[in-house]
Amino acid sequence: MNYTITLIGGDGIGPEVTQEARRVLEALGEQSHHRFTFLEAVAGGIAIDTYGESLPRETLDLCKQSDAVLLGAVGGPRWDHLPGDQRPERALLGLRKELQLYANLRPAILFEALASACPLKPELISGGLDLLVVRELTGGIYFGEKGRKETDLGKQPMISNNMPMKKSPVLLTPPLPWLKNAKGG
Repeated sequence: MNYTITLIGGDGIGPEVTQEARRVLEALGEQSHHRFTFLEAVAGGIAIDTYGESLPRETLDLCKQSDAVLLGAVGGPRWDHLPGDQRPERALLGLRKELQLYANLRPAILFEALASACPLKPELISGGLDLLVVRELTGGIYFGEKGRKETDLGKQPMISNNMPMKKSPVLLTPPLPWLKNAKGG
């Protein structure tokens, strides 16, 4: 199989991490007879410095043409003085919205050797822990209208459709069947 991946190094340690991830993918491709074509693009602070915006149209177009996007960290103290709507992190919101990404998959693995450092009850983690946290990314906190609404508790922060701001739902689940197969078990 052939796959096209847009590689966005980002800022700070991002370029170093994404280059190592690229090396891992290339080695995996050699072993599994997959071919990866990498397209280089910029987003975040480096894009602000080069193009005056955190997510250039060229980057977004490359991402839309690709099978996957490999994105490094964006942002850093160098751009902290910028207003919120001009900061490097806005590239993440732009990518999420334009690529219609709706969830963040965050694996959480606890190895037995580290059990004593875990704050969870021992009976919950005996034998280790292997969770996948699926975090929703499209709610009003990211893309909704922001403002305040008068309630019986006074003015309250509001987002999206005048709904009171509250925590996003978080789902803890054992690995999904497709993920279990991907992990080799």
